[in-house]
Amino acid sequence: MDAHNLISRAQGHYVRAIDDGTIEDWPEFFADDAFYKVTTADNHRRGLPAGIIWANSKAMLKDRVSALKEANIYEPHAYRHMLGQPAVLEESEAGATSETSFLVIRITGNGPTDVFASGRYLDEYVFEDGRALIKKRIVVCDSSRTDTLLVLPL
Repeated sequence: MDAHNLISRAQGHYVRAIDDGTIEDWPEFFADDAFYKVTTADNHRRGLPAGIIWANSKAMLKDRVSALKEANIYEPHAYRHMLGQPAVLEESEAGATSETSFLVIRITGNGPTDVFASGRYLDEYVFEDGRALIKKRIVVCDSSRTDTLLVLPL
């Protein structure tokens, strides 16, 4: 299977885990030594290293999910991701890099459905056993204004 198909399949299952409530599965889309960061377009352009969310291992992502389930208190809400086609920038037998546009809609309890975030995923993948695993994902949000309710991952 080619890189585009592997990445498309991985991304489809990735957003399904977030959007459809199987958030415990979310870290399984990452390599053990993965890096995940959510930042703004302005901070990314300026090369600033800090992120709104920052994790440098799959274990940190699992801890985040545990906190979501057991410790954090937040207004119940859900996401619906809309993804563009991944643009595969480089590929080899071992992995690939890609860029994918996204739009995330947030649904709050009995409240409104709002556009929550838009931006792009800047990804590095490794291919293992016929799957694409995220080695590095930088989520670059178009807006510099982020709702304080960024609980679920993008």
